[in-house]
Amino acid sequence: YTTAVREGKRVSGQANVVVLPNQLADDFHAFCRSNPAPLPLLYRSQSGETSCPPLSVISLPLPRRSPPGQQAERPGSWSDMVCFYLGCSFGFEGRLKEAGVPVRNVEQGRNVSMYRTAVPCVPAGAFSCPLVVTMRPVPAALLDAAVKVTHLNPLAHGAPVHIGDPALLGIQDLSRPDYGDAVELQPGDVTVFWACGVTAIEAILSSKPPLAFSHSPGCMFLTDIPDSPTSTITPPTEAKPHPELTPLCFQVSQNPLLYSLVSQGTAAKIRQLEVMIGEDPGERGIRALFVQDELLRSCLALSHSSSVAITTGFPTHYMHSPPDETDGPPGAIAMATMLLSLGKQVTMVTDRRALEMNRTIIDEAVRTGVLKDAIPLVTFEDGGPDAARHFLCHHGDPNKPRFDHLVAIERSGRAADGNYYNMRAVNIKHLVDPVDDLFIAAKHIPGIGTTGIGDGGNELGMGKVKEKVQSLMPKGGLIACEVPADHAVTAGVSNWGGYAVACGLYLLHTCPAHLRYLRKGLGLEPVTSTEQLQDWTTNLPSVEKEESFLSTLVRFGIRSGKTGHLAMEVDGLTFHPTHSDMITRLWKDVHLEVQS
Repeated sequence: YTTAVREGKRVSGQANVVVLPNQLADDFHAFCRSNPAPLPLLYRSQSGETSCPPLSVISLPLPRRSPPGQQAERPGSWSDMVCFYLGCSFGFEGRLKEAGVPVRNVEQGRNVSMYRTAVPCVPAGAFSCPLVVTMRPVPAALLDAAVKVTHLNPLAHGAPVHIGDPALLGIQDLSRPDYGDAVELQPGDVTVFWACGVTAIEAILSSKPPLAFSHSPGCMFLTDIPDSPTSTITPPTEAKPHPELTPLCFQVSQNPLLYSLVSQGTAAKIRQLEVMIGEDPGERGIRALFVQDELLRSCLALSHSSSVAITTGFPTHYMHSPPDETDGPPGAIAMATMLLSLGKQVTMVTDRRALEMNRTIIDEAVRTGVLKDAIPLVTFEDGGPDAARHFLCHHGDPNKPRFDHLVAIERSGRAADGNYYNMRAVNIKHLVDPVDDLFIAAKHIPGIGTTGIGDGGNELGMGKVKEKVQSLMPKGGLIACEVPADHAVTAGVSNWGGYAVACGLYLLHTCPAHLRYLRKGLGLEPVTSTEQLQDWTTNLPSVEKEESFLSTLVRFGIRSGKTGHLAMEVDGLTFHPTHSDMITRLWKDVHLEVQS
């Protein structure tokens, strides 16, 4: 087999083998169906059957037991044993080679590395155990090729279940695999993990059956099936390959290193949303700040998060009380609503001067049905050099962050001279708490990502495109925000960026490729139940909800950013038709995609 891979030859599909007593067979069958990525079931034999006609003309050699010095005899209980044949990742190594992806374990003449993770499989009957994965180093430039090739072979575990930092799986030392051999990474390699059939061995060890047999890891049962995605045997829990379902790989975090997967079709839809919100009816020149896929990467990072802090508030109207504008809060609430519906924890960070006002506004949003429940509101003020770290982490411990993502939407951002400026270059620092410090501190705390959403370049997070702001935006040399975010989403109106994030999260959680990756290929839950779809749909931005929330802001004296009008407008653009049309287009684009 190794020689065939080295020579680039196509080899037969391979199988892990498990033999269990008949009374445990149904439980193990259910365990396989509940965990399709590590345990793709190729064939379940009848009791006592040693042949596997769909896979091979060769029967499984019968195990023998014998006392010392006596001739071996077949165990009398074999007629009560059931054989399970499970797909193996060795079945796709030849195809990786054909795609130009180096197979490091083969290059180094070693068995593949296998690790026990901290990720629990879905239990079934007598069986429960942690997921076991194989690791193959892949050059960063070839990650898409590796993902695509293996996605096409669901019988051999399909696409990877994790790409990036091993510690995120609970693997602390790559040099000490639990099974197989340690494989050395080459410069530029990324660790890529596939679900592994050795999970079955862990399941057997944890259930302690009276009698069981298995292959030795790396010593496989060769089938007569070519390692081809066109095999007629397809596990019912796996979707058939389709071009729009082909996963693409995107880096979403550097510290810790994490990549995510999303289908080609879903990525295209989120890119379409990104283009849509980049329209510039206010003619502010925002297209000059556009960076492709910032929306997609932000949505992916948020999808992997569990606790998100959102901040907004741009006190541009320093002559009025309150000084805030209508751009920002609606987009923040739209994101919070969707994140909450997806099971994330959400906290709002606001200025102390605006705490009571925002609390009352949120209570009103709950009363009017814009929000289902109130969102916790907190403030952050300068309390010394360690204040930001203590705010972001339990007891100030960077290994125990309270949040794994920070989002700023239309939040005034600190300029190079330490001041905060509106688009007219008026310094409003006296109205702004130093929330920027949280984004700066997050850069040095592993596991906290950041997103900034803006429409002018003076918003928190837009430091990522500072050079463009300075050279291309009016008064950019003075007003440009100095503080970057990992992802900088630009929009014609910042609220639109918040709406697009909510829509993008919805699309991701109806994307089979992304959900499979999030779940590590475990679980039998449908991609989207009718109940889930209805819940997520009602939590999308809608004209009715956004009009209701904007009217609440206006009642509290919050004004349009550009004109200062106390009216149903944002950035000088009336809600009808400009903002209502954008919301309708975003909603229809997302809803039609899911319907199709």
